[in-house]
Amino acid sequence: MKGLLIISALGLLAMLAEIFKVKKIILPLTLLGIIGALIANYFEWNTTMSISYFDNMIVFDRPALAFSGIILCTAFFWFIMANDYFHEDTNVADHYSLVLFALVGALMLTAFKNMTTLFLGVEIMSIPLYVLAASKKGDIKSNEAGFKYLIMGSFASAVLLFGIALIYGATGSFDIAAISNYLAANEGNIPKFFHVGVIFMLIAFCFKVSAAPFHFWAPDVYEGSPTLITALMSTVVKTAAFAAIFKLFMLAFALSSPVWSSILAMIIALSLIISNFTAATQTSVKRMLAYSSISHAAFMLMVVLANVRNNSSLDALIYYSLAYCGGSIIAFATLHVISSNGGDESFTAFNGLSKRSPLLAFFMALAMLSLAGIPVTAGFFGKYFVFTNMIGTPYKWLLIMAVLTSGVGVYYYMKVIIAMYFKSADNETAVEIKMPIKFTIIIAGIVTLLIGIVPGMIAQLFKF
Repeated sequence: MKGLLIISALGLLAMLAEIFKVKKIILPLTLLGIIGALIANYFEWNTTMSISYFDNMIVFDRPALAFSGIILCTAFFWFIMANDYFHEDTNVADHYSLVLFALVGALMLTAFKNMTTLFLGVEIMSIPLYVLAASKKGDIKSNEAGFKYLIMGSFASAVLLFGIALIYGATGSFDIAAISNYLAANEGNIPKFFHVGVIFMLIAFCFKVSAAPFHFWAPDVYEGSPTLITALMSTVVKTAAFAAIFKLFMLAFALSSPVWSSILAMIIALSLIISNFTAATQTSVKRMLAYSSISHAAFMLMVVLANVRNNSSLDALIYYSLAYCGGSIIAFATLHVISSNGGDESFTAFNGLSKRSPLLAFFMALAMLSLAGIPVTAGFFGKYFVFTNMIGTPYKWLLIMAVLTSGVGVYYYMKVIIAMYFKSADNETAVEIKMPIKFTIIIAGIVTLLIGIVPGMIAQLFKF
């Protein structure tokens, strides 16, 4: 709870940076604030923090603290990496406040206990991102990305709100515990429109995590947005959305799973097929990563579909989120470096990178191997934990599909590695890497390797 208050205060401070003349020190203040929020999370781990004024609205229990810890750590390294993104002096305060308020919304999604707080979290997180997607004002692709994200995001929010209204109409409450109790008390006598509301909420969140067939916005928005903003959307937003999905469908709507599970299974199947086969045909690394993010969303949705009512499902989702954030940060940071050195976002821009920058090529290869799920990286054990949850369910066909489509994933991730190590570069000039980005890539790479070598340590760390 204190972490949320700290980040909110930072957002307000960033808005007033012009008045208080603190623009030049806003980055160190932000980093110190995030560290303070992480420390607050640590001290709240063994004592659930709840302020009476917010009771039944937002509570930071252990799962919420775990997800918010991943979000805060990712945001910490993102701010270091994005130091050169805030180069326009007139927009520094605006950009910082937008990112920090998006972070506030993400933290709310990890800890909501009420549909009102859920909707507020979604909107507080999404609205700043619509602006940030279009923040490269001189680029028509960025303008298009912001416009598409705004239109599609607004539509998804409307669907979400309609779903919440239907659920409230059936249960008379916005509280997720009360909704769960209602389902238990009225089993077999639940209005049909309640189930319609649940399906509407599922559709809205599938849009937020870009699961097929609600993924059509993602490739264009990912490609058009500034690369560092894409990195933020791919990591922080996805982690927060999956924390919300897990809480909704594993707690509030668990007893209605016969209604939504078959629909979710079809969404996962479509996501695995469409994402992997489309990613394999891309010529742009950024669009490839956009389509691959749909595949990773499908894997995380499989944990929800498995509906395993114990800690293993929560551990699997937290571990996968951590592994995915690590690999994505490295991939987008590398793409940003290549673009900054005069390259484009195509696979050919990575040709001969191992000679131009051995360090960058090594960590990019590590990220690709992790995202592909190759041992002994974090991505391998992320998929392993998902599969162990799915193995005892009636959806073994989906498990087989996930394994087969992962083979296609290996193909397009290996295309990047082949370009870096086995193709000659047109330009032999060494790649210049700024120290903040180098630091971020190295730390993210070490974490990706470490949690892949000792996955049990992470599982014990988040033992609930």
